[in-house]
Amino acid sequence: MLARLSIRDIILIDRLDIEFTSGLSVLTGETGAGKSILLDAFALALGARGDVALVRQGAEQGQVTAAFELPPGHPVLALMAENDIPAEDELILRRVQFADGRTRAFVNDQPLSAQALKVLGMALVEIHGQHDERALVDTAAHRRLLDAFGALDGKAAEVERLWNERRARAGAVAAHRAEVERAQREADFLRHAVEELKRLAPEPSEETILADKRAVMMQAEKVAGDLRDAREAVAGAQSPVPMLSATVRRLERRTAQAPALIEPAVKALDAALTALDDARGHLDAALRQADHDPGELERIEERLFALRAAARKYNVPVDGLNALAARYAADLGLIDAGAERLAALEAAARAADAHYREAAAALSRDRKTAAASLDRAVNDELKPLKLERAKFLTEIATQPEEGGPHGIDRIEFWVQTNPGTRPGPLMKVASGGELARFLLALKVVLADRGSASTLIFDEVDTGAGGAVADAIGVRLARLGRRAQVI
Repeated sequence: MLARLSIRDIILIDRLDIEFTSGLSVLTGETGAGKSILLDAFALALGARGDVALVRQGAEQGQVTAAFELPPGHPVLALMAENDIPAEDELILRRVQFADGRTRAFVNDQPLSAQALKVLGMALVEIHGQHDERALVDTAAHRRLLDAFGALDGKAAEVERLWNERRARAGAVAAHRAEVERAQREADFLRHAVEELKRLAPEPSEETILADKRAVMMQAEKVAGDLRDAREAVAGAQSPVPMLSATVRRLERRTAQAPALIEPAVKALDAALTALDDARGHLDAALRQADHDPGELERIEERLFALRAAARKYNVPVDGLNALAARYAADLGLIDAGAERLAALEAAARAADAHYREAAAALSRDRKTAAASLDRAVNDELKPLKLERAKFLTEIATQPEEGGPHGIDRIEFWVQTNPGTRPGPLMKVASGGELARFLLALKVVLADRGSASTLIFDEVDTGAGGAVADAIGVRLARLGRRAQVI
């Protein structure tokens, strides 16, 4: 319920704080006393469109704060969770209107968009007025109220779930059928591509491996001659190794005569011979690597050409050829298995459609039963409100072939203001005074079923007096026992 309303610098109001209680509260006053200002300010806090005219002359901004006490399980708590607003002892809505036209909205001091504030406000408060009916403009609200009156919310939620499942199944059928048709159109191409890629049989990272090997082989051809010359110099006919070996042997025989002179020289010559032997080994190994089959380089280049040509043809990297072959093979398999899979999907879609239609038809029947009860209950309230010649009826247009997430019914509250006149939509047919009394009767019946916990009636008693005024007061009091009424 609304606990407090604080207004700062709105039109003629400098500062105003009002505390509310549960039950029925009445704000009275002469014309021009400011009742409409209160309502406009409150509507701003509930997410109504901002208006610079609301800011008091000379002020930079106006501000309205509305504090609510929420019982456990109130629908607004779920909306708060969706917007990451922590639940506290009170829910405080605050709206700031700047003189330059900007507005800012806060919920429990957390910034929020005006649209999100409006959604919260609609769940907290219903405002009913002769010329400003906000709660029942959208016929979707009529459907929700009827479902709440008939305790059909659970069945309506199940119908919505079945509708979503039906739509998902139908989407799966359409997507699979499109895939099968695409594969069938490309069947010849797919078969040729799969066969070609099968013959090519690319290996993972094959391009990189072959390219590296080709680079080594091409470089080897260039350096092979130099390697052979070096090998000849180290171990060929002109090799210094025999002469050095003979020299070392002669010196070794003289070591005893002058060891200090000869041993360092022998040691150095031995190291030179060892280094030359190592060099010969490395050169032999290098020559063996450089000595390749002349046809191997040609075969590598032909393989690289074939791989890259296929990659260009199918517009993929060489490393993507394997994945492409697998995908094309899967598409071919789709042609073969697609009909069977499509039949299974279509069967599931038909079953989902049947389940939805069965549940929607049952919900429609229950709605019509609930509508008859609602009509009787509302019409029972009309006579004391001097609408004894009027009739309230819930119009349900059932369209089995045009179902939706909310079923197969289009629901709207209609009225007949006098016998013999054509019934029509409540919001269009009833005059201002009649509309206020129709809505009061409707709210008395629906007070604890689908209505907001705070109801505001603007000038509901305009033009009423005597027995009608008494009947209005009685119903406001009755309504106040089940909701907060202002």
